Amino acid sequence: MGISRSFILTLGTGMFCGFFSFYLLNSTVSVHPRYIEGISPPQSIESHAHNHDELESAAGPMDNVAMHSSHEAHHAGEAVEAEILKDKVRVLCWVMTNPTNHQKKARHIKATWARRCNKLVFMSSEEDKELGAVALEVGEGRDHLWEKTKAAFIYIYNNHFEDADWFMKADDDTYVIVENLRYMLSPYDASHPIWFGCRFKKYVRQGYMSGGAGYVLSREALRKFVEEAIPNPKKCRPDHAGAEDVEIGKCMQNVGVKAVDSRDSLGRGRFFPFVPEHHLVPGHIGPKNWYWDWIYYPSKVGLDCCSDTAVSFHYVPPNKMYELEYFLYHLRPYGINHQDPFPPPLPPDTKSIPQKVIEQYKKDSVYTIQHSDDNTKQSRQENQGSEAKRQQTSKDGNTADVSLRRKDDKSKVVS
Repeated sequence: MGISRSFILTLGTGMFCGFFSFYLLNSTVSVHPRYIEGISPPQSIESHAHNHDELESAAGPMDNVAMHSSHEAHHAGEAVEAEILKDKVRVLCWVMTNPTNHQKKARHIKATWARRCNKLVFMSSEEDKELGAVALEVGEGRDHLWEKTKAAFIYIYNNHFEDADWFMKADDDTYVIVENLRYMLSPYDASHPIWFGCRFKKYVRQGYMSGGAGYVLSREALRKFVEEAIPNPKKCRPDHAGAEDVEIGKCMQNVGVKAVDSRDSLGRGRFFPFVPEHHLVPGHIGPKNWYWDWIYYPSKVGLDCCSDTAVSFHYVPPNKMYELEYFLYHLRPYGINHQDPFPPPLPPDTKSIPQKVIEQYKKDSVYTIQHSDDNTKQSRQENQGSEAKRQQTSKDGNTADVSLRRKDDKSKVVS
């Protein structure tokens, strides 16, 4: 039986429509990265998590991990400046967790980076007094993250609004260098409605901050979110569904909270959605990975990706938190001293920075430069004096050596 021309035409038309529809879907539909598998790295490179499912079974050590004492010779007096800034830039950290992760993950955050926060609260659906977890009346699971985020910020606003100037949200697989967070925030005023994080450019006109990398709200941003955004369904999504970071980004924009550039003055990032290795080593984040299309500012691979004052990394399993703790706070190359300018230089994009902050920064910077010049002049004079003494000592030493050689020569002649 022969195949009719109409059958072939119908089949061809169907195949064309199918392929065309597939093309349109792949080229126009955006899927939130929380639900996208990362592009697999080359087989020669060790793979780390690109999503929460891959970290589901990750658990830290059952026993407590011993830390070095701050009274040891290598650590005595090293945190003076950090402690001063801790009093001036008060940070409350709240960590999104769930009952399953209290022992597997959350307690290792409490044992490592979170102990440097001025105030720490874990947000869960079950109370855990030993951990410091609050029982929010919300459902658990990825579909309830937005509901949980709103409930968490409402709790913080009602119970800890006066305890801090800045309010940092993190996941239980986020690692935060709190000292660098305070350093970044130090030029800003918490009375301004601003927020910081790893900024993505989809869905929200001014961009929104990655939930996994963590984000930080000023006190005024928190007030506007709880008082103006959440109660108004036209400004904030009222139900429990939706991607938590996208939804809070929409709320922030709708109530006039500005998304501020969190990069350093060299344009290097501070908040990161993956572990350090994935940003530092080429090949982990493939050229077709969603990251390149979503990141708000240009980003590089290699050491130029990341600021020397980086703040956070995501998808960090508990064991790696202790590894980072050692590398950041214990291991140090002898003779290497940090030279961190204060106040820290502002980022390249200053459009969202309040004008009062910029004016105050200029005043502080002039004072810092003058003070630095005086110190440099004094240090140069001291170095010149030390060099003169060294040369004189060397000269005296050479004279003594010559005298000794002459005595030795004489003794040899006599003998």
